[in-house]
Formats: sequence, C-alpha cells, structure tokens
Amino acid sequence: TAPTQTAETQAALTPGTALQMLKDGNARFLAGTPADRDYSEQVSITSGGQHPFAVVLSCIDSRVPAETVFDQGIGDIFSGRVAGNVVNEDQLGSMEYACKVAGSKVVLVMGHTKCGAVMSALGGADLGNITALHSKVGPAHQARAAAGGDLEVTTELAAKVAEENVQFSIERIRAESEILAELERDGDIIITGAMYEVETGTVRFL
Repeated sequence: TAPTQTAETQAALTPGTALQMLKDGNARFLAGTPADRDYSEQVSITSGGQHPFAVVLSCIDSRVPAETVFDQGIGDIFSGRVAGNVVNEDQLGSMEYACKVAGSKVVLVMGHTKCGAVMSALGGADLGNITALHSKVGPAHQARAAAGGDLEVTTELAAKVAEENVQFSIERIRAESEILAELERDGDIIITGAMYEVETGTVRFL
C-alpha cells in the first residue's frame, strides 16, 4: 500500500526526488498500474496535518486532474487550478504557503494540449471576466500582435503557445514571489514546467 506523506517522509525528500515521484506517478498512470491506496487510512493519517511533497499549478480543464494523471493520493500534492494555468496573486500566495509553510519541494506549472483558454486568448474572444483572464496569457497576446491581430488558431499553434505559457508562468513566479525565488536559489525547491497531452495522457517535463 502506498505510504501517506508525513512530516518525516517529506523532510527526507530532496526536490529532485520529489520531482521523480511525479514522473513515476505519470508512468504508473500510463501503464494502468496505479499504486494501491487505502483512502480511509489516508484520511485518518492526514486529519491532524498535511505534508504534501509538491504543488502543481494546472488548468481547470476536466481532462487534466493532477492527482489522477500523477497517480497521487490524499495528502500528497497541493493542486492549484485556474484556466490557462496563469499566475495571479492568489495562486502565488497559495504556492508560497505550500512551500514556505507546509514544506513542499516542487512547484510544477503544467499546461496541456488543446487548451481552451489558450485557444480563446489566441482568437481574441472576450467575454465578461474571461477578458481579464486572457490578459494573463502573455504568449497568446504576443502571437496575436506578431500576426497583426489576424491569427489562424490551429491545435499546433495552441500547443506551442501553451508550452510558451508554462515558461511565462514560471518566469512570473520567480519575478513576483521573492519567497519562492529565494527557496529555489537556496536549493530547497525546484520550480519547473510540464505539458500534459490530452491525446495520450503523457506528461512531458520541460
């Protein structure tokens, strides 16, 4: 049975080992061999506190549930989700809590192929609060500007821009959170990115 994260197991992890745990989890997901878990036991063990080893910022897309595609259980990872896996003050605060207070070792920004938020930002579709969300997908605006505002939005272009958007979000995290940037400089955490392929279930680490 897969162990539940405790203060002791979390403290023993290096950022590199924690990142490998995400990679191994996706491999199990792809192979259809998920770890055996006793969820009732995990609920009981984590009731007094949580010690996740990673925080994942991903899209709200229903096809990309982080705990599932990384084969993780209760108490294993923090999951922050917002359309287009964009960075805002609330997400930054959440990640700072995850790492500085709760001890997570990895900040992973995960984009995905066929991302509706990226595609609609590329297409310039504006509606209500979606307009403000689009403004945070920087690479889409750059692509539109480079095309003079007239852009043919293909799945290939969307995948390319979605990957660029992962790097854009990582840069924003480092620039706008001194706490996370310092933890990374000190070797206490890794801040990195990945792309999830909705066609295959594969997570490609960047």
